[in-house]
Amino acid sequence: MSLLAPTLEAFFTQRLIAQRQASPHTIASYRDSLRLLLAFVEQHTGIPPSRLDLGDLDAHVIGAFLDHLERERGVAVRTRNLRLAAIRSLFRFAALRHPEHAAVIQRVLAIPQKRFDRNEVTFLNQTEIAALLAAPDRSTRIGRRDHALLIFAAQTGLRVSEMVALQRHDLQLGAGGHVTCRGKGRKQRTTPLTRDTVKVITAWTAEIPDQPAAPLFPGPRGAPLSRDAVRRLVTRHRIVAQDRCPSLAVKRVTPHTLRHSCAMALLQAGIDLSTIALWLGHEGIETTQIYLHADLALKERALARTSTPTATGKSSRYHASDSLLAFLETL
Repeated sequence: MSLLAPTLEAFFTQRLIAQRQASPHTIASYRDSLRLLLAFVEQHTGIPPSRLDLGDLDAHVIGAFLDHLERERGVAVRTRNLRLAAIRSLFRFAALRHPEHAAVIQRVLAIPQKRFDRNEVTFLNQTEIAALLAAPDRSTRIGRRDHALLIFAAQTGLRVSEMVALQRHDLQLGAGGHVTCRGKGRKQRTTPLTRDTVKVITAWTAEIPDQPAAPLFPGPRGAPLSRDAVRRLVTRHRIVAQDRCPSLAVKRVTPHTLRHSCAMALLQAGIDLSTIALWLGHEGIETTQIYLHADLALKERALARTSTPTATGKSSRYHASDSLLAFLETL
């Protein structure tokens, strides 16, 4: 018998924290996924999590748990796949410590990710961005902070978690203005700032404590804004901006929408995908390619370069010469 508890504890303390040096967000995500799994197993077997054996978590149990997430908890496929990724990571670690459970572990690792429809990314055009930036009331300190945050987000394309973690010493506002942040995978990157952004941020930094470790975008009590707070302020200003720009009323605008808008602006300016991937902190250009699919103007330019088939042009259709091939052709 191999109790799950020691393996699970070692997975977090040795694998995630000591070896991988995973971020707090990653650790919290894995923790929540495995906590849900253990609660599900306890509810259906009556075995306390501290007494579960690794063999109790076979592929059948994991599959039932994933179905439970979708049907009873109503989670999206993306969330279901995220929970499965955490379970897989645990079982890959367990494979090294418990070869006697190799068969059970391999069956769990063989559970596939569920496919889902990928929607095109939502982004704002220049008119919509201008309306959003004009929404905050800059006669108030909070309005000036929100205006600085919105213009900063739209120009740099930083993730919301990267923005709320910024401190004064991360900025260089002189010649060659730029910001340095630490993104996913603890990768550090530097993003240049435009003159307009430098001007706005310089004015804003005059209103926050002159200390290197002071949060760049603090809340009312001086602590960094939370991600939820940023999401709420973006929603609040979108509601105000839609009176001036009605197209905003039919778009779901989030902090990540501003990141997408930055990427689309770079793409439409003719910047190549590899540079955009570096700008956004993507691991590779595969993630960045979603912006190619979203750019209708780019597709229209490609269509304009193609020749239109003539009405008199003859087209040929493949005809199978064998009954088996004919069957395959009907599928």
